[in-house]
Amino acid sequence: MEHKPEGRSEEISRIRGNHPAQAMKAIVLSVRGGGKGKRAVMVVIPGNQRLDMKALLSHVSAQKGRFATSEEATVLTGCVMGAIPPFSFRKDLTLIVDHSFKAYKEVTFNAGRLDRSLTLCFADYEQIVKPEFGHFTVAEN
Repeated sequence: MEHKPEGRSEEISRIRGNHPAQAMKAIVLSVRGGGKGKRAVMVVIPGNQRLDMKALLSHVSAQKGRFATSEEATVLTGCVMGAIPPFSFRKDLTLIVDHSFKAYKEVTFNAGRLDRSLTLCFADYEQIVKPEFGHFTVAEN
């Protein structure tokens, strides 16, 4: 669907008419430690949640982590922050999806641009991506 440019989860959910929990928010991070060195991770969480960094670090067996800079995220995904779709086409960008999306028939996300979104059957998304799942979110305040 086409819409006015928007990258904030709450606002884009209003525009698209979806529940914020169905909005797939892709976050790129840099993590290190755990004998695996420095590596990039894309975490996909619901639009109405925020990342629990401690839980994520535990999930990926890392000691330290930080959000990727805007430039780093663009290099790894080819998209600007706020428009990153929940897909990784790189072996050096591990994709991990919050398990809570399994509760929804459909999910929605920005399609690589701030003015385009896509709604997809979650079962189709799961079949295409075959993601690793975990739980690493806390409710927004």
